[in-house]
Amino acid sequence: MPEKKLYILWDETHIWGLMALRAVRALGLPCRLIKATEITQGLLSCKPPAMLLIPGGSARLKARALGTTGMRNIQEYVAKGGYYLGFCGGAGFALSEKKEHSITLGLCPWTRAACNDRLQHLVSGHVHVHTSPNPLVPHFAETPQAPMTPSLPVWWPGRFAVQPPQGKTYRPVEPLATYAIPDADFWVADLPLHSVPQHIFETWKTLHGVNLSADFLADQPLIISGSHGDGTYILSYSHLETPHSPDANHWLCHIFNHAGFPQTAEKIPDWELDTIPNTWEHIYENNALYHAIQELHTLLTMGEQHNLLFKRTPWLMGWRAGIPGAALNNLRATLHTTLSTIPTGATYAYWHKHRAAFETTFGLFREGAEDYLLAERLATTLSPSLPSIISSKALRNQREALFGHPMNGGGLIGELIQIADELVYLSETQ
Repeated sequence: MPEKKLYILWDETHIWGLMALRAVRALGLPCRLIKATEITQGLLSCKPPAMLLIPGGSARLKARALGTTGMRNIQEYVAKGGYYLGFCGGAGFALSEKKEHSITLGLCPWTRAACNDRLQHLVSGHVHVHTSPNPLVPHFAETPQAPMTPSLPVWWPGRFAVQPPQGKTYRPVEPLATYAIPDADFWVADLPLHSVPQHIFETWKTLHGVNLSADFLADQPLIISGSHGDGTYILSYSHLETPHSPDANHWLCHIFNHAGFPQTAEKIPDWELDTIPNTWEHIYENNALYHAIQELHTLLTMGEQHNLLFKRTPWLMGWRAGIPGAALNNLRATLHTTLSTIPTGATYAYWHKHRAAFETTFGLFREGAEDYLLAERLATTLSPSLPSIISSKALRNQREALFGHPMNGGGLIGELIQIADELVYLSETQ
């Protein structure tokens, strides 16, 4: 019998794993963080959960962490009656691929849509959606004030390709929600669409061939479901676990109820990351960790002052196009969660072992990131009159050393996040 518990895969999730964990805790569900090594060693067969939740993050990196054995074990878990819930990157991870050596699970016959226009991947905020009649879709009451409910959040999502590869027979895939129109907080890259008059979008398309109106999303599937073997999957490019997003949280609770989890709450409170917590204050060796989050707040404030960063939500910093804001958000959320979580003996032991490396690496990162961000600011200022005075190659090399690859992570910030991620994991699993 499946253990009446929800497992959350922790590898390569960062802010999205933290958000999923926070949501599940807020809703009062019994959960456990697990790692790819545990799945590889057979955890899903010897102690199968009632649901496996795969948060956002790179599908490629998840596949690398799990390896062939871990991916096969997830496939077998679902085929034997398991319940798979994937958000964003976790949704894409469950799709199929046309390549011979796939980095996806193939639970769903659909593939990920090719991103011919990079702008299609740079959308974020809430969208109104159309829903389908299905037991997995909750009831949403329409009101005069909200005739287009529900409104669901997306954070730089992929897209589903609705046609499976030719020549094979597949079980049906049912769209549960499709895009309708953007809501008031919808952005493309660093441009809030509500600030642009509708006729300007048409002008841009005519004169420049650029479509920023987001009409390319209309009627595209956003949430889908289907079966694999005896199991069920729900794949959502909407982050239903987003804090303070009532319609999304309502749908998430409905999914958990469908999976047999008792409901103890229905709203996920906001996630305030501007204040600096410190549950480690009685431990002398925490100084480096507490100092790091203070210094990071100073760095982010500087980025705001120079119009490179801006407050998007209480838990998310927005960023000017080209700035590695995703990595900065990952570090901010991970450090905040680390210092908000009561540490265990294992947490202290790990921190004692890695504190010196963290402190050294953070010092290098802090100094380098300040220099890099100000260089980006200078390049923006000088580009109209002296476009070549700041070397774009030098900036790119500096960015990669500090922040790694935009999709695959790495760099100095990757080393810091890895240590902080492990501190959260050890505090949550002991």
